[in-house]
Amino acid sequence: MENILPEPLTKELGDRLRGVVGDSWVIVDADRLLAYESDGLTAYRRTPRAVVLPRTTDEVSRVLSILSQEGVPVVPRGAGTGLSGGALADGDAVVVGTARMTDMLALDPANRLARVQPGMINVDLTKAAEPFGLYYAPDPSSQSACTLGGNIAENSGGPHCLKYGVTSRYVTGLTVVTYDGKIVEMGGFGRESGGYDLLGVFVGSEGCFGIATEIEVRLLPKPEGVRTLLAIFDRLGDAGSAVTEIMAEGLLPAALEIIDGPTIRAVEASVFAAGFPTDAEAALVVEFDGIEAGLEADVERAVARCREAGAREVRTADSEEERLALWQGRKKAFGAMGQIASDLLVQDATVPRSQLTDVLERISEIGVRHDLTIANVFHAGDGNLHPNLLFDRSDPEEVARVERASTEIMAVCVEAGGTITGEHGVGLDKRRYMSLVHGPDELDAMRRIKAVFDPLGRMNPGKVLPDAPDSAGAAT
Repeated sequence: MENILPEPLTKELGDRLRGVVGDSWVIVDADRLLAYESDGLTAYRRTPRAVVLPRTTDEVSRVLSILSQEGVPVVPRGAGTGLSGGALADGDAVVVGTARMTDMLALDPANRLARVQPGMINVDLTKAAEPFGLYYAPDPSSQSACTLGGNIAENSGGPHCLKYGVTSRYVTGLTVVTYDGKIVEMGGFGRESGGYDLLGVFVGSEGCFGIATEIEVRLLPKPEGVRTLLAIFDRLGDAGSAVTEIMAEGLLPAALEIIDGPTIRAVEASVFAAGFPTDAEAALVVEFDGIEAGLEADVERAVARCREAGAREVRTADSEEERLALWQGRKKAFGAMGQIASDLLVQDATVPRSQLTDVLERISEIGVRHDLTIANVFHAGDGNLHPNLLFDRSDPEEVARVERASTEIMAVCVEAGGTITGEHGVGLDKRRYMSLVHGPDELDAMRRIKAVFDPLGRMNPGKVLPDAPDSAGAAT
C-alpha cells in the first residue's frame, strides 16, 4: 500500500500531449495529481506520472498513439468511484481520463437507444431520457457520481440488477481506442451480430483492453407502478432468511437490499439520515415495479415472508418522497462510513442466497477475531455481499489485520459456492484471489485474450490477472 512517486514526464513528451489536448489538460503538478492517487478504495494509493484529459475519440486516439510510441503504460480512468483499485497508475504509467467526455451524442426515443461519451454520469442519462418516459436501468449506488465508461469497464450492477441485470445487458455498441491508438467499432444498433462477440468480451474488461470513447445503450420504459417497503429486524441473519423466503415464494422484486446495524447507525448519524431505528441490527429494503395490477398482492406476500422471518416492523412507502428517503439510507451508506472510521476496504463477493445467513455469521466471526469493525450493506437478492472493513490506514498493525481478514472473507465466500466479485471488479485489490476461482489453464486463456487487444501488456498493467508463472512455476 506504499505510495512511490514516479519520474516526471520529459518536456518533449509533455509538449506532444499538450499539442493534442491543450495546456490545461495535461496534469503534472504534484498537488493536482493527489486527486488521482486512489479510487474509491482508498486503502491503495499510487501517484500517476501524469494525467491527460482528452475531449474526443480523435484526441484519445492521438494521445494513445503518442504514449504507445514512447512505450508508456496507460491507465484509463472515469470518475474514480471504483472500489477495486482498478484506476491506479503504478510506476511510469500515465492516466488517461474521460472526465471531459460528457456529451449526449444521440438520443433515439423511437428505438429506445442513447449514444453517449464515457464521461457522462450514470444518473444524467436517465434524467435526459425521462421526458420520453424512458430510463437507463443499471443503477450503481454511486450513480450520482460514476460514469458510463467506468460502468462499461466494470460491468457494473446496482440494487435493481436483481430483476434488470447488469450493464452488459444494455450495451449495444461501442467505439474503442486500443493502446496503439487504433479506433475499433464493436456492435451497434442494426448491425449484423455475426462473427465473434467482441462487444461481450470488452464489457467488464476493466480498462485492460482499451478505452471506450462512445457508448450505445438500450433504454427501458419507466414502469407503471413502484412499491417499496422497509422491514426492520433485530438479527442480521433473520433479514438474510427473509431474502431467501421471498425468492422461494416465487416473487421477483426489482431490488432486495440489506443494511446492517453498524451501517444503520452510521447513516442515521449523518446528513443522509432516513429514519431507520438505530437499535435495529438489520433493515431490508424490498422494491417491486411493473404494471399496477398485481403489485399490491406481491407486496402483501413479501410482507408476510418478512414477518415470518422475524421482522419486528414493516413499513411501506406511501409517497415518492418516502420511497426516495428509504433509498437514500441505502445508496448513501458508503458515504456515511466516515462516521465510523477514516478508511474502509470494501469487499465484493457473491454467494448463493441460501448461504447468506451462514456466510454473514462467519464474516462477523472474522471481524471479532481480528478486532475489526465490519459493516455490511449489500445486494442481498443476488447474494452480492459488500463487507466494509473499517480501519485507520495510519496504523500499520491495523492495516495488516484488515488484509488478513479480507483474505479470510474471500476464502469463506468461495467455499460457500460463491466467487470473488459481483460488480466491483478485480482490479488491483483482488487479483491475488483469482486462483481461488480459476485454474492455470483458465488464467492462461485470459492472458491470451488480453494479448489480442494489448500485445505489449501496457494497457492498465498490474490489474485483474495475477503475474504469469515462469518456467519454474514461480510468479514473475
